[in-house]
Amino acid sequence: MKNSPHQHGISVKKQHGQNFLRDTAVLDRIVAHAAIPEGASVLEIGCGDGALTRVLLTAPLGQLRVYEIDPEWANHVATSVKDPRLSIVQKDILAVDLPTELAGATPWILVANLPYHITFPILQKLVANPAVVSRGIFMVQEEVAQKLVGNHGRSYGAVSIFFQHYWELSLHEKIGPAAFFPPPKIDSRLVEFRARENCAVIPQEADFWRFIKACFHQPRRTLKNNLAPYHYDLSAIPEAWLALRAQQMAPQKFYELWDMVLRTAD
Repeated sequence: MKNSPHQHGISVKKQHGQNFLRDTAVLDRIVAHAAIPEGASVLEIGCGDGALTRVLLTAPLGQLRVYEIDPEWANHVATSVKDPRLSIVQKDILAVDLPTELAGATPWILVANLPYHITFPILQKLVANPAVVSRGIFMVQEEVAQKLVGNHGRSYGAVSIFFQHYWELSLHEKIGPAAFFPPPKIDSRLVEFRARENCAVIPQEADFWRFIKACFHQPRRTLKNNLAPYHYDLSAIPEAWLALRAQQMAPQKFYELWDMVLRTAD
């Protein structure tokens, strides 16, 4: 798809994943779901033509910080939306040091229609900074939303376990392509998250997440076959577990698996 013209004379750019939410009823519900308290600090990623930005400013927030990578749209919103609570930063969110740039007003609430092509890098950045962004609501592809909350079957994987460990997640309404300009080829979904206050400590955490990826490496293969190339000592794990596929095991079981692996490694 080529870049599409917009009514303001600015192109909607495919390389930035720009699909602007146009349905005013959906915009109103997003802000309602966000439950923004008086004086809150709100973060938006990718304002586009400012449709969500304008609705957010009807809430009793104290400040709204917007990161927009596209200089044309950043300038358009900065010049067309006049509100002292609004600040537009023309910058790639993935290049932003959140604890530094958002210091002094934490925790922030995220409300955003995320660029779909960089959804996971953005979410990983947020997970890494729970003291900065503690909760929020965002729009993502329906397929991604199902992966985030999955606990069995085809949508369930390493991504599911990772994000559910750090966040409490809930799905809101599904949004069809007609709500956007230009319309995407897929359905979207609103996802609400809240950083868990007391995340369980995982021994050798970085190694644990590599272990989880290995467990789900080939979804149709058993745990034993997926883990064989990595030279883990599996002797403490019951054979009945090793004969299962990762998608057949509840998330909590993987923490037990990891404990068994670590015990045999000592």
